[in-house]
Amino acid sequence: MEKNDVNNKFHLAVITSHPIQYQAPFFREIAKYPEIDLKVFFCSDWGLKLYKDSGFGQEIKWDILLLDGYNFEFLPNKSPFPNVSRFWGLINPQIIRKIKEENFDAVWVHGWSSFTNLLTVLTAYAKGVPVLLRGESNLLHFTNSPVKNWLKEKILKMLFKKISAFLAIGKYNSEFYESYGVPKEKIYLVPYTVDNDFFFSKAQALLPKKNELKKKFNIPVDLPVILFSGKFISKKNPMDLLSAYVEVEKKTKAALVFVGDGVLRNEMEAFARENQLQYVYFMGFRNQSELPEFYAMSDVFVLPSEFEPWGLVVNEAMCFNLPIIVSDKVGAGGDLLRDGENGFVYPSGNVRELVVILSKLLSNPELIKKMGRCSADIIKYWSYNEGVKGILKYYEQYKKLKH
Repeated sequence: MEKNDVNNKFHLAVITSHPIQYQAPFFREIAKYPEIDLKVFFCSDWGLKLYKDSGFGQEIKWDILLLDGYNFEFLPNKSPFPNVSRFWGLINPQIIRKIKEENFDAVWVHGWSSFTNLLTVLTAYAKGVPVLLRGESNLLHFTNSPVKNWLKEKILKMLFKKISAFLAIGKYNSEFYESYGVPKEKIYLVPYTVDNDFFFSKAQALLPKKNELKKKFNIPVDLPVILFSGKFISKKNPMDLLSAYVEVEKKTKAALVFVGDGVLRNEMEAFARENQLQYVYFMGFRNQSELPEFYAMSDVFVLPSEFEPWGLVVNEAMCFNLPIIVSDKVGAGGDLLRDGENGFVYPSGNVRELVVILSKLLSNPELIKKMGRCSADIIKYWSYNEGVKGILKYYEQYKKLKH
């Protein structure tokens, strides 16, 4: 693609809740492209300082750069109950003036779960500015309430009529939009990704030190390591993995490492004690810069969630040559997991099937290596570069329509 003249750039505004550790590197990557003039509007400064994360059950502050390398602005939040996770927690009326006064070619909105996001869509639509929508929803999860389902369908169909393009994070997300009548030609793949370059570089440096890392955390070097990374909350379902491990460990000795924290931690630790699980390790919350050591010393990664729109820890683990085991409720499985090639998918809640899969892998070191290499090959092509390609593909279509 030919580079555009400085006066012929794609002026793109992004409206998102707050600086997020997974989004910041992607924004930096987009900003490198001379075709795109990017400006990110944050509705809150949540995450820049020490804050209480309800999922992890403790105060955290990310240790990576969240604001470097791209143009941004914080919008005043007028909500009387500020909260990035609640609809009325983000009320940023200044976005109206920004859209009206600044000459954006398109406005990219992250989801529809806040007042400001809907205000942005309506303002841009009224001004004739194309709206790009990027959300996480898929068809893997349903509410049992017919009223809620009916109301959701009505609201989303009205909202989607005002959207010019849908930036799908993966296969299941794309299918979700199509189920609401969105034509395929309006859907552009902008995959959910992590900073592959960072994790691949860490893998290259740390994988040769696998045994040293095990010793550092007092794990016997001869034991294969099963890894879980995430919040200890019910929807992540870590108890299923613990229950499966009890059965696996009877036949195959292995270590089980939990990285993270949350409301289920006491229950999980009590379960491990009651079942005399000697090689279960609770490592607590670990920041972004610390995670690579745990991936590097592990042999298998498991995400047993009963609700997981994506699961970016899967991306991270694959950069470290790890076979992946996920439940069928994990969104990343639709794109990143080739069942039987780089891991396995099992029915959510089926502990018996999880036991069978873990036993099969742990008893076959060569299969672990083979599947791990396949994981690394797959994730190479699920990158920020692919995401920018999706945005530029929309831009090419935008230019055709404009002229």
